[in-house]
Amino acid sequence: MNCVAPGFVDTEMVAAVPKDALERVIEKIPVGRLAHAEEIARAVAFLSDERAGYITGAVLAVNGGMEM
Repeated sequence: MNCVAPGFVDTEMVAAVPKDALERVIEKIPVGRLAHAEEIARAVAFLSDERAGYITGAVLAVNGGMEM
């Protein structure tokens, strides 16, 4: 079993965070932006593909480098 651990994603929920607080979060993300939902979906699709069948017990951090 594997896991995708997303960082902050550009969603309606995150958009509801006060602008000044969200700007402080984004400043801490090395790539300088929020993730797009499609980027998280691609990571899930990769780990779900049978060609990734030998990958087990992995946690794939998709967070723009925020937690390394």
